[in-house]
Amino acid sequence: MSRPMTLGEKILARAAGRRFVAPGDLILADVDLCLGNDITAPLAIQTFYAQGGRHVFDRKRVVLVPDHFTPNKDIASAEQAKILREFARDQKLLYYWDQGECGIEHALLPEQGVVVPGDLVVGADSHTCTYGALGAFATGVGSTDLAAAMLVGKAWFKVPPTLQLVFQGKRAPDVTAKDLILTAISRLGVDGANYRILEFTGSAISALSMEGRLTMSNMAIEAGAVTGLIVPDAVTRRYVQKRAQRKPRYYTSDPEAVYERREVFDVRRVEPVVAKPHLPSNVVPAASLKDVRIDQAVIGSCTNGRIEDLREAARLLRGKRVSPRVRTIIFPATPAVWRQALKEGLLDIFTAAGCVISPPTCGPCLGGHMGVLARGERAVATTNRNFVGRMGHTESEVYLASAGVAAASAIKGRIALPREVRGRGWQRGVKR
Repeated sequence: MSRPMTLGEKILARAAGRRFVAPGDLILADVDLCLGNDITAPLAIQTFYAQGGRHVFDRKRVVLVPDHFTPNKDIASAEQAKILREFARDQKLLYYWDQGECGIEHALLPEQGVVVPGDLVVGADSHTCTYGALGAFATGVGSTDLAAAMLVGKAWFKVPPTLQLVFQGKRAPDVTAKDLILTAISRLGVDGANYRILEFTGSAISALSMEGRLTMSNMAIEAGAVTGLIVPDAVTRRYVQKRAQRKPRYYTSDPEAVYERREVFDVRRVEPVVAKPHLPSNVVPAASLKDVRIDQAVIGSCTNGRIEDLREAARLLRGKRVSPRVRTIIFPATPAVWRQALKEGLLDIFTAAGCVISPPTCGPCLGGHMGVLARGERAVATTNRNFVGRMGHTESEVYLASAGVAAASAIKGRIALPREVRGRGWQRGVKR
C-alpha cells in the first residue's frame, strides 16, 4: 500500500515508474518535455553532438523557442538563433517557433497546449517552473542536463520536500496575483524555499484565473523553489481542454500528505506592493514609494505579458498620456496575445497614450535589448527579477510591480497606485 503523497511527489513517482516516492529519494525519471531557448540551447546542442548524439529521443518532446534576443539584435544573437533553427530542421522537431510565430516560451507553451497537467518538464531556463500552474512538475536545469534529456529522455532528481502556501480570503480590487506572489517571497526570502516544491492553495488561489496562476508559479524560483504547483481544478480543465496537444494527467495531493511546513496568508491584508531593488523579496507597499520617480515602465514578460495584464494596463491608460519623462514599452507575451490586444483595441489605447508596442520577446527583462536602462535610470516593470544590472547598467534600478501599478506609474512619472489615475466613470473591463 502506498503512502499519501503531495501533487509533486505523485508526478515524480509516476515518471520514475514507482508506486511512491518521499523527500530525499534519488530517482531517474522519464521526462515528458524538455525545453531550450536561444541563450541556453546552443550549448546543449553542442554537448548533445559531443556526446555522440545523432537523434533526439523523441522529436515531439524536445522544444526550442528562440525568444530572448529575437528579433535578433546583433550578429552574435543571430548566430545563436541560427544554431536552434538548423538543429530544429535537422531533427524535424515538432515544436519550434520562429519570428512571427515565436512568443515568450513560458507563455507560449501553456497557450499552445504543449505542456499539460501531470507532465514532468525540464527546461534550460529558471522560469520553467511557470508550468506548475497547470499541475505539471516543471523545473529549470543547466544546458548540459538539457543535452542529456534531449539524448535519452531522462533526468536525475532528488525528490524535494513540499511547502504548502495557503492563501485565504478575498482580494481587494487592485490586488493581483503579482501582489500575492511578491508578498509570499517577502515572507519566505529569496532562499527560503531552496530546493523545495511550493504548493499554492486556498480560496484566493481557486479564485484566480489561469493567467494569475501562471504569474504565481512563474516566480516560485524567486524564493529558491524547484517549482510552484497548483492542484488542477475546473479552471485548469477549462483552460486545458481546448488546447491540449497530449492527454493530461490530473493529480491531486492526498489529504494526509506530509508537508515540510505550511504558511498561511490572509489575502484581505494584502495591498498593491512593489519589490524594490535589488531583490524580489525587498517588498513594500506601493503607496510608500510615491516619491520614487521613474524613467521607464515595462509591461510584459513571461510573468505579466498575457491578455489579462494588457487589459488591466489599458483600463488605466485609456484616454490618458504617459508622462513625457517615462518610456513606456508594452510586450505582449505571444503573437496570439498581440493579435487579441489588436482585436480588442488595446494597441490603439497604448499607442494613443504614447507607449511603444514590441513584438513578443524577453528582451528588456534580462537587459538584452529593447528597453535597456542607462546609468542612474529607474524602471517599474512587470518582470520577475530586479537584481543588480538585470535590465541594463549596474547602476540602474528595477522595481517589480503589477501591470496596474506599472501603468499608473507610467502616467504619473513616479510609482503610483491604480486608484490615483482612475477616472470617476471607471468600470471594470475595456470596451471592445
